[in-house]
Amino acid sequence: MTAPVFVDTNVFVYARDGRERTKQPRAAQWIERLWRDRCGRTSVQVLTEFYVTVTRKFRTPVPPDEAWEDVASLLAWRPQPADATLLHRAREIERLHRLNWWDAMVVAAAQLQDCALLLTEDLHDGAVFGAVTVRSPFTLGVEEARAAYAPARAASLHRPRGRPRRADLPQKDARPVRGG
Repeated sequence: MTAPVFVDTNVFVYARDGRERTKQPRAAQWIERLWRDRCGRTSVQVLTEFYVTVTRKFRTPVPPDEAWEDVASLLAWRPQPADATLLHRAREIERLHRLNWWDAMVVAAAQLQDCALLLTEDLHDGAVFGAVTVRSPFTLGVEEARAAYAPARAASLHRPRGRPRRADLPQKDARPVRGG
């Protein structure tokens, strides 16, 4: 994979939940692959939800220091901050696609980080929001994603906007200018 992949809370939670015998290995495989390819992305919202879920909602909670180590390591994924840009984009998505607020925030964060793929169970598998495609990490294999989501950039048929760069300008006779 070369395009950034956004990971939602439930994937991180399943990777930590030993009771999920089928989902835990798949979630862990995805996270491991994204670390290796250095294309994992997430958001501050997701990291917050993960921390609260594993420390307070598990039958046997993860100790806070251990959960914090997970969160701290995921800061390397450059999580999307909860800022005005994210809020405005989430509001557009909420209105346009009629998503609930928290899902709109996740989709907006994935868009703002130029992700091609959003791994989550919370949205319809295969849904497309702009350039972001939602996939369940439990129906899409890690190897399938490599082929399906490698970015293919087609050459534009339109002239670029603005002034041409200096190197693109036709060169005039290159004689030195003499001062007078």
